[in-house]
Amino acid sequence: MRMSSQRLRAAALGALTAAALVAGSATATAAPGTPGHLVPKELPPHPSSDWYASDVTPGLPGDVPFCVEDTLPSAGATHRTFWTEYDTSASQIVVKAATVDAARKLAAAAEKKVRNCAADWEGDFPEGTASWRDYGTLPAEDGAHVYGVHTSYPDSEPGIHLFGVGRDGRTVTVVAWGEMGTYEHAPVDAFRRTTTTAVVKLYHP
Repeated sequence: MRMSSQRLRAAALGALTAAALVAGSATATAAPGTPGHLVPKELPPHPSSDWYASDVTPGLPGDVPFCVEDTLPSAGATHRTFWTEYDTSASQIVVKAATVDAARKLAAAAEKKVRNCAADWEGDFPEGTASWRDYGTLPAEDGAHVYGVHTSYPDSEPGIHLFGVGRDGRTVTVVAWGEMGTYEHAPVDAFRRTTTTAVVKLYHP
């Protein structure tokens, strides 16, 4: 089966690339009343590059992160994308739901989509292999959970992705990080701290 270049890129890199993110700056801030978003210094440090960031923008990003496509609504959403001078990139999506119950269900749906992502990807691309790991929960506000997903396809670089899903009241955030590599390249401890920060600063800058 031939894998589409678009899906292969999503699986290999996880989030938007720097070429698609020339707009924005690392010091951009959200509009008044918008939940707090991560800033570059709060992402896992890259050994060879600074992080750069877009503005906080209403709606979903043009390319929703790998593993959570068709899960998060555009209504009530804001996002910020991050990139480096290399293939490592990241994004944060924040969704304000109508009620706490709706937010709880949305967070659960996002977690389920991430847990099923490896199996779904293998179903779409049977020539490749994928797996996932549960990196545990975090005691941030109303809770957060961190996962890892690895994908590999013949004649292509493998991709490693980290996802953090968290909630504070009726607001849900999903943080995604990705680069070419394997589980050994994933900065799990640093990403757990990033996810905790993302959830706490939604309403506690």
